[in-house]
Amino acid sequence: MHTGFNHKIKSELLNQCLSYVNQRQERILDTISDIQESLTSETKSTAGDKHETGRAMLQLEREKAGVQLAEVKKLQEIVNKIDTSPSSAVIRLGSLVETSQERYFLSISIGKLIIGDQTYFAIAANTPIGKLLLGKKVDDRIHFNGKDFKITKIE
Repeated sequence: MHTGFNHKIKSELLNQCLSYVNQRQERILDTISDIQESLTSETKSTAGDKHETGRAMLQLEREKAGVQLAEVKKLQEIVNKIDTSPSSAVIRLGSLVETSQERYFLSISIGKLIIGDQTYFAIAANTPIGKLLLGKKVDDRIHFNGKDFKITKIE
């Protein structure tokens, strides 16, 4: 087992997850800032029905962005809990899992990540495939999307 190498892969996958969450947070904060600016200039403009409709739309946008920001904060909390230390015998948050079909990193759902020439899928523990994998061991089998998977390695 090349534990140092695999730890490096897990660290890189974790860094990609962190980067994804940070970029998403930045975009949402920029959106909130733009909305706030628009609300301020909207307040200074003329009164009337059109003005009130514009303000209401901006406030709805701000609420939506606030919800997205709360979701990103939850993702940050999950990423911060991920332990990339050497593997346990069972699949848990932070596990790198090789199956007969794919490679998975139990973290947050951001999809396909490529490191070197290898493809990994970053999946959350609360997704259908994540729920099937959690707690499983090497040589266990799962059935997902009409396919049978054998767990070949956990790191």
